[in-house]
Amino acid sequence: MSSAKGKLYLVPAPLDFGCDVQTPIQDVMPLVTLQRAATLSCWICENAKSTRAYLKRVNEVQPLQQAVQLQQIQELPREVHKKGDHGGNFDARPLLQPALEGRDIGLVSEAGMPAIADPGSSVVRAAHDLGLQVLPLVGPMSLMLALAASGLNGQNFAFVGYLPQDGGERSQRIRELESLALKTGQTQIFIETPYRNTALLQALLQTLQPGTRLALSCGLTMDSGWSRSAQVSAWKRDKESAAPGLPTVFCIGR
Repeated sequence: MSSAKGKLYLVPAPLDFGCDVQTPIQDVMPLVTLQRAATLSCWICENAKSTRAYLKRVNEVQPLQQAVQLQQIQELPREVHKKGDHGGNFDARPLLQPALEGRDIGLVSEAGMPAIADPGSSVVRAAHDLGLQVLPLVGPMSLMLALAASGLNGQNFAFVGYLPQDGGERSQRIRELESLALKTGQTQIFIETPYRNTALLQALLQTLQPGTRLALSCGLTMDSGWSRSAQVSAWKRDKESAAPGLPTVFCIGR
């Protein structure tokens, strides 16, 4: 075993995962990030198939040092996707064995920065516990882009993940988040599966107070992307208000 340990690189991915049209990767990812990704041959990911597709996109701009079919790709367990891995309920240390043998590892999610609104925090914790260097690379992060575009409080904010799917529970949660936002000024940020965007927007317009500010950022970094921030009363006046089937970040505040 090599005495020198490998590093764990947190490798961002484009935000267009699952979209019909993809943005050229070099338009949204710094060259230095693509160059580093191209040197790696060990990966920890959510889904091996989408990771291979991502590496093929990288290869179009920066040739991979090892062919896609020869890459060592390990998937996080399915239960980590469902329950999350930020509560210490998953031991990711076995996944990092290649780094203990001197090989660098890339941690990648399907979109954006791994371990931010995505699984991966258990891998980062394990890397620190094993004495590995953790190096985040530069790339798109939908939450921060949406917050910047919202006009809401960027000094005090919280990401609260997904809201409940049950109608009654969802409305109650919306009221709780709105109350917190209005009392403290803390921007509340959340997301939804794209095909549920319209239902969530309708629930927000039905539940939020007219003066509460609601911001949506849809399809960030894509040519079809857009952001809008307005009071709920203004959203209601716009009969064409819609949240298309694109990755969307929702923000509420005052």
